[in-house]
Amino acid sequence: MAEDKVKREILVAGTGPTGMIAALGLARAGFSVALAGPVPRSDDRRTTALMRPALNYLDMLGVLARVAEEAAPLAVMRIVDATARLVRSPVVTFRASEIDEAAFGLNIRNTVLNKALEAAIAEQPAIDWRRSAVAAWEIGETSVVAVLEDGTRIEAPLAVAADGRDSPAREAAGIRTSRRMHRQSALVLNFGHTRDHASTSTEFHTETGPFTQVPLPGKRSSLVWVVRPEQADELAALDDATLAQRIEEKMQSMLGRVTVEPGRQVYPLSSLLPHRYAKGRVALVGEAAHVFPPIGAQGLNLSIRDVEDIVRTAAEHRTDPGSSSALAAYDRRRRPDILARSTAVELFNRSLLSDMLPAQMARSLGLSILKALSPVRGFFMREGMQPGSGFARAVSRLREQALPSRQD
Repeated sequence: MAEDKVKREILVAGTGPTGMIAALGLARAGFSVALAGPVPRSDDRRTTALMRPALNYLDMLGVLARVAEEAAPLAVMRIVDATARLVRSPVVTFRASEIDEAAFGLNIRNTVLNKALEAAIAEQPAIDWRRSAVAAWEIGETSVVAVLEDGTRIEAPLAVAADGRDSPAREAAGIRTSRRMHRQSALVLNFGHTRDHASTSTEFHTETGPFTQVPLPGKRSSLVWVVRPEQADELAALDDATLAQRIEEKMQSMLGRVTVEPGRQVYPLSSLLPHRYAKGRVALVGEAAHVFPPIGAQGLNLSIRDVEDIVRTAAEHRTDPGSSSALAAYDRRRRPDILARSTAVELFNRSLLSDMLPAQMARSLGLSILKALSPVRGFFMREGMQPGSGFARAVSRLREQALPSRQD
């Protein structure tokens, strides 16, 4: 049997949400795209909170309308200090209405998002989806070749690595990483409750990490509960009634009686940062480019910004999107955003785990300022949704104040 050889302008490795979004974005920009990887698993219990800018990008790709009815709006986001420490922080509430938005974004089940992306890809003739994982990489000076498990060889001037935190493409390109394992694991599940969540997400801060409830349609919510690894295993092994009681107690019964839905998953937490975001005709996106604890709904939102930047960079270097100049431009674009977000999440996570009084006081002071000063709160809300938007709003307001009032 002859070996199947395929040539495309860009190869995307990985078929999680980031990889599928990258394939759609690149195809829309006019590139012929090979997408390599199996159909996503259907038993993923996780949900993803996507902020308004990320939703706008999905809308542009024709995906948002496919998921909107099965998503829940995030109109209010609240931080509650549930520690028993000497210095405790005040409750801080962020309302989308404060920045003239109906909602910060939507919370979507991963399975729903994946199905919508699969349907959009099926309708895109510029995407050749090869449903086989990459078995080996061959990186040359003018192109990169992915050898799939089914024997297919895909050649392209640029490979976009969306193949996860242990990215084989990243390793083949010789990109070194800094990696740190956390003494934390996340228990993920969905649950029903008797009281309305009112489109509110609440992040309880505990001594082991955040306990985060995020609304789903109806009287249902998703939960990410970060604890020590041994605690996560113990919680996952509890019967439904006992686990539901533990969740209700942790939430101080604010959503009434809790009913745990079938399916629980435990994910060990780690952090990872590459020393470069592109090299050897390989550009990193998603968890190949950044891994950090699930705090502040940053993960896929940051990954979609990766996609936007690689699409923009490839379009600007259309004759050779994998050239050294193109990869250097992509690295420059992504480095500030990724470093800022990952550093902020890491510092916040460490402040939760620290028993040192200065760390507790600093965290309490920061949250107290956010609670007391609406301009500061508005700045952080805008920055949380879109990097630079908080600064842009602040500069705009300063200009308005500086301009002399016009006389009619």
